[in-house]
Amino acid sequence: MNIILDKLNSRNIMAAKLWIEDGSRNDPKDKKGIHQLLSSTMLRGCGPYNNQQIAEIVENSGANLNCETYEDGLLLSLKCVESDASKLIPLFGWMITKPILEMDQIELEKDLTIKAIKRQKESNYQKAFDGWRKAVYGIGPYGHDPLGSIEDINKIKKEHIIPIAKSLIYRKKVLVISGKFPINIQNYIENSIEFNGISQNHYNKKNIYINNKINIPYEHTNSIYTNSLDTQQVILILGKATIRYDNKSDILLRLLSCYLGYGMSSLLFKVLREKYGVVYEAGMYHPIRESQIPFVMHASTTKEKAILTLDLLKECWRKIIDFEISPEELELVKIKYRGQLAHSFQSISQRAEHKAHLLGIGLTKDHDQKVLSRLENVTSKEIKDAANKYLKNPSLSVCSNKEVIRKIRAHWLI
Repeated sequence: MNIILDKLNSRNIMAAKLWIEDGSRNDPKDKKGIHQLLSSTMLRGCGPYNNQQIAEIVENSGANLNCETYEDGLLLSLKCVESDASKLIPLFGWMITKPILEMDQIELEKDLTIKAIKRQKESNYQKAFDGWRKAVYGIGPYGHDPLGSIEDINKIKKEHIIPIAKSLIYRKKVLVISGKFPINIQNYIENSIEFNGISQNHYNKKNIYINNKINIPYEHTNSIYTNSLDTQQVILILGKATIRYDNKSDILLRLLSCYLGYGMSSLLFKVLREKYGVVYEAGMYHPIRESQIPFVMHASTTKEKAILTLDLLKECWRKIIDFEISPEELELVKIKYRGQLAHSFQSISQRAEHKAHLLGIGLTKDHDQKVLSRLENVTSKEIKDAANKYLKNPSLSVCSNKEVIRKIRAHWLI
């Protein structure tokens, strides 16, 4: 386990983030959501503590303990005062080495997860994005939400979760602690019984779980996905699965994402909101992802303006492929990107999470500095070349009523 200490003057508050490689992308095909169940159940009993005892330890300290499932990994999070670090940090170790996984707690988490999936499905945006993800990634590692599917969640039993839990100790891990923490905290972690074995490098040993390969993008065949609902709203998702985050061209797509969807000076806002007034909401989704990063435009409009909105989205997409950004626009986009990066370091929790995430997906501690150094010399031509290389032939997902979908499908396939 790689331990990174990021000491800051934070008035006795510390944040710890432990990234464990492989999240929902490593769910077996018929057990989508199993990592989500594991991560949530680990909080409900580990080592010598049952669910109630863990809750008491955390709450009596006024701390916050959480575990989230992402596509690329699991993220254990702790925020507490410095004096409670030695009492709370060991929970990380127990959660990995000795999760209790009691049947009643697993069933409770299954019920909560199913309710979360149902709430998620109430969002038309989520339905449209799920459709786009299915069309683009198929049954590949990024083809489903980390929460999983209701059908698979219902099938998962304790005996299915145990091998996944046992595999955690073998996976690559990065622990980042930011803020003010005990001076001997690294030595304590490396020598404590709770972390026994975790601090050693087990990753080269044979894993007991199947690692889904994500190096080769899923070759999708559907350029349009539709979801028919009884609604007057129209949700349009237009996007492409792109490259790995460690690709040298990633910064070029990041700049394009800022150009298209960041702030009121962005192209989508100026065209869809200011000039034509056709949307309720429009923006970009371009997360940090180890591989096959989605580069997605999204817009919400009415049935009367659906075709025009789609044409405008396509026009914006074509513009970044066919034309170079002006020098003035490029300078503004670079400023926006620096602002986005600075925002990820606003709090000690954000600092720790950002560092743990980047290191967890195989990047170096100075990755951001390298990107910022390169940023100065990025040209409009480089950005246009990257758009031509990675953004041609996007896929469309539509969520609306049957009449609107019929019209959009016909228009899209012209």
